Amino acid sequence: MPSPAHADHTAAQSPDPGAVDALITQARQLRTRVDAVLRDGREGRDGGQDLAAAEDPQLRWQRALCDLAVHQLDDLGAHLGQLRDGLDGLGPDTPRNHAAGRLPEDPPDRVRAPDAAAVGALGRAGSAEWNLLTDAVTWSDELYQIFGRDPGDGPLTLDELPSWLFAEDQGLLTEMVTGCLVDGRPIDGEFRIVRADGSVRTVHMVGEPVLGADGGTESLWAVLRDVSDLRRSQRTLRETRDSLERRRRKAQTERRLAVELQEAVLPPWRGSLRFPPDGGPATMDLAAHYLPSATGALVGGDWYDALQLPDGSSLLTVGDLTGHGVAVTSGMAMLLGALRGMAVAGLEPGPLMGRLNELLDTSPQPALGSALCCRFEPDTRTLHWSQAGHPPPLLFRDGTGRALDPPDGVLLGATSGARYEQASEPLTAGDLLVLHTDGLIPRRAATGAPAEDGGADRLLAMAPQLTAGASAQDCVRMVAAEFGAPEREDDACVLVVRIV
Repeated sequence: MPSPAHADHTAAQSPDPGAVDALITQARQLRTRVDAVLRDGREGRDGGQDLAAAEDPQLRWQRALCDLAVHQLDDLGAHLGQLRDGLDGLGPDTPRNHAAGRLPEDPPDRVRAPDAAAVGALGRAGSAEWNLLTDAVTWSDELYQIFGRDPGDGPLTLDELPSWLFAEDQGLLTEMVTGCLVDGRPIDGEFRIVRADGSVRTVHMVGEPVLGADGGTESLWAVLRDVSDLRRSQRTLRETRDSLERRRRKAQTERRLAVELQEAVLPPWRGSLRFPPDGGPATMDLAAHYLPSATGALVGGDWYDALQLPDGSSLLTVGDLTGHGVAVTSGMAMLLGALRGMAVAGLEPGPLMGRLNELLDTSPQPALGSALCCRFEPDTRTLHWSQAGHPPPLLFRDGTGRALDPPDGVLLGATSGARYEQASEPLTAGDLLVLHTDGLIPRRAATGAPAEDGGADRLLAMAPQLTAGASAQDCVRMVAAEFGAPEREDDACVLVVRIV
């Protein structure tokens, strides 16, 4: 779980949704103004402007820049819309028109005037004209800068221009220029150039033929814009999105495997269980429950188990291996399997904990774990137990509850050669034991540490209800209802035992 300090740092670094909305509004306002300029230009031509005015170089320059601006503002709107979705999440009523490359709509009262930074985002553009009648070529100063070419070397002719392009892009340029000069089609495409210093730039070119009085093509006029930074950002965005998608699929697969492994390892019984299970006089009524975390994205290493041992005693255990995922779940399976085997072999809880610590300490994948191991003797109704950095069992009797005094014991895997003390507690008929992992207890909001006292108090305050419960299963339902809140931060296990 991230610490509060980490969460504050993350929040401080995250874009403000209000600032993103403001940028979307500015981009939309720019888009509206550009559309107005293009519309006025088309209406002027359709209204009968003379040919000389319509083909004025300054007007062509403005019209080409407007076309480029439309492309880039649509890109900008789509990217800002994706950013806003990432901050707010897509709801059923969230506008999605930006996903198709259009700017999201905003209420009229939120429209603001564009600032210089938004206009500057359109980047550097230059113009060129190739006269087919005189072979004259004219380049703007900005175009020389885009190509990294000294103006003293003069502009490139249409025949020289392809030699500056990547080989795989030369055919595209030739096709666009031919279509413009022969068929009168406008030019709108991108290609990559290699400048004299070896650097590579991506150039977006829009252009159109300039017609003479007889309707023939006299020259080709174009605007070229350096879109290298934009395309680099788009590639980074795609690669990041693809990487996130791969990580999401990997996380889903790992979670599925962890769930399957957990289900295979945890006890197969569901609901209540009575010991002995062979039909003899009952000595214990048991029930257990696994409570997943609120997110459910990752499966932890929590376990519970109850096992009838060959000598007639019973094993009761809960524990938690730190972390989440397949590796942790497999480590939990190893520990629980070893615990079961050593309990069946007759080891008492204290020495058994010592062996588990050695197993985890020598494991090739270092980990820490907490555990509670109990052995109940039905003949004497005595509970022998040991703990490794784990919350102690809670004993409920006659409408009241208390935590058992824990014997010494450090976390499993924390230190080599650790010794674990063992305690004994006499029980009577009607007693109720609650064993749980620490994920059951809410964490302190300020420190993120387990609020052990407050959580135990909440459990102990349930003593009247728990001792009045008709069965262990009823008690588990009460605990799950009290602590199974939607905001649960970690998964947890609870095991309830009623002495018969």
